[in-house]
Amino acid sequence: MSGNDLTLVVVLGIVLRLGIPVVITIFLVFLMKKMDEHWQAEAESLPVYTPELKTGNLGCWEMKGCTEEMKSSCVAFAHPETPCWQVFLTDEGRLNEKCVGCGVFMQAPLLVKAPVRVRA
Repeated sequence: MSGNDLTLVVVLGIVLRLGIPVVITIFLVFLMKKMDEHWQAEAESLPVYTPELKTGNLGCWEMKGCTEEMKSSCVAFAHPETPCWQVFLTDEGRLNEKCVGCGVFMQAPLLVKAPVRVRA
């Protein structure tokens, strides 16, 4: 093998070993940028959902039809600024079992302020 052939083989080896992966990487980056632009345009065209946040208690006493006597002894009724199911959180911050299946909790918006600890 002559010197020119050896140089050609080395250059060709470098191109194959480094050049092709670099070209493929550049092509993939280009495709990913195009996909990102497409997804961003698609996201901008979608309507924005902004849930209406209820402040204060969700009114479980209304849903359950509590009497005035029951309301007067209810901790949740005494704290109308806090959703009732948050008033009844356990000491560990877990949801009370009686609130899990309650319609007030099930209809609560997903975004609410952080739980507020209230002692009975």
